[in-house]
Amino acid sequence: MAEDLCFFNKDTLIIKPPKKSPKLLRMTVLVFAMVCGVYICLICLKQISIHTKAKFENFWVVERPSDDHSIQIPQISTFIGDKNSCYVNGFNMKEIPNVHYPKPRTFSRAECANNPVRFFAIVSIQRSGSGWFETLLNSHINVSSNGEIFNVYDRRKNISSIVKTLDKIYNLDWFSSASKNECSAAVGFKWMLNQGLMKHHKEIVDYFKNRDVSTIFLFRRNLLRRMVSVLANSYDREARVLNGTHKSHVHSTDEADMLSNYKPTINATTLITDLQQMEKTVAKALEYFNSTRHIILYYEDLIKNRTKTEDILEFLKLPHMDLASRQVKIHKGELSIHIKNWDDVNKTLKGTSYEHFLQADY
Repeated sequence: MAEDLCFFNKDTLIIKPPKKSPKLLRMTVLVFAMVCGVYICLICLKQISIHTKAKFENFWVVERPSDDHSIQIPQISTFIGDKNSCYVNGFNMKEIPNVHYPKPRTFSRAECANNPVRFFAIVSIQRSGSGWFETLLNSHINVSSNGEIFNVYDRRKNISSIVKTLDKIYNLDWFSSASKNECSAAVGFKWMLNQGLMKHHKEIVDYFKNRDVSTIFLFRRNLLRRMVSVLANSYDREARVLNGTHKSHVHSTDEADMLSNYKPTINATTLITDLQQMEKTVAKALEYFNSTRHIILYYEDLIKNRTKTEDILEFLKLPHMDLASRQVKIHKGELSIHIKNWDDVNKTLKGTSYEHFLQADY
C-alpha cells in the first residue's frame, strides 16, 4: 500500500493523491444543474404571470431640468392599468399632482431651479374666509399665493387675457407681497366665482387639466353669516370707519370691534330666495370643476379644527408645518347681536331647511 501512495527519488519525495470516483462527481454536477434549472424556471414563470396580468396603456412623461437649467430632459416611465386608474411606481397618478420646473423670464431661480413647483387656485366667493385662509396658507415657507388677481377687469375681460395672466402667475413672473418665487414649492392665487371663472369655465377647466392646476374650493356652511359679512363690508366701503380707510380684513381686536358695531338690516322678504341662489351658485361651480383635481373646504371646519390644515398640505404634497394667520375675525358670537332686524330673520327661517343658520356654529 505504501508503494501506491509515494515513492522516493534521488532528491525528491512525490506523493500521489488518492483516486476519486468519476460517478460521484458526475452525480454532484447533475444534481446542481437540476436545482438551478428548477429555480430559473420558477422565476421566469412568475415574471410571465405578472406581465400577462398587467396592461401597458401608454407613457407618462415627466420633465426634469438639465444640469445647466437651459433645457428640460424628458424622463419617460411606463404606467399600467386602465384609463380610470393608472399607476406609476406604485402611486395612483390621479392622486399625485404633477410637478413643474418653471423658467421665469424676470429672474433666475438659481439654486432652486431643480426644486419642483405645484400649481393651485383657491376658488371661493366673497366673504367666505378666503382672505384669512390665503394668509394661513402663505405662512408656509414654500407657498406663494398671490391674492385676488382677477379683481381687475382687464385681466378677465376675455379668455385670452385670462390665459395670459395665468401663464404669468404659473411661470413665477407674477410678483406680490406673498411671492417666494425662487424656492416656492406651490404657487397659486385666489379666484372669486364672479370674476370670469363661471363665464369661461369650459376653457378654464381645460387649462387647469392641461397645466395640472389643483383646485382648492373654500366656502362657508352658514350662508347667513356670509350675508352679514357682505352687507357690513359694503357699508364700511362707504363709511370708512377705521380712520377714514376701508379694510376688508383686520389684524387687531380693536379694529374688529369697531367694524362689528354696525348691524346690517337683512331683507327678510327675499332672504330664502337669496340663500337658495347662493347654494345654486356653489353647486354649479362644483359641477363645472368636478373633473379637475380638487379638494372642498369649509371655513367653519377650518376654524373649529385646525388639524384640517394637514389635509391641505397633504393635498398640495407639501412638508407639514404649523400654519398661522394674523387676521382677526370681525363678527364673533351669536348672530342675533349682529343683525338689526333679528326678529324678522328668525321668524323667516324658523321651520325651514335654513333654520340651523340661526344657531351659533363656532
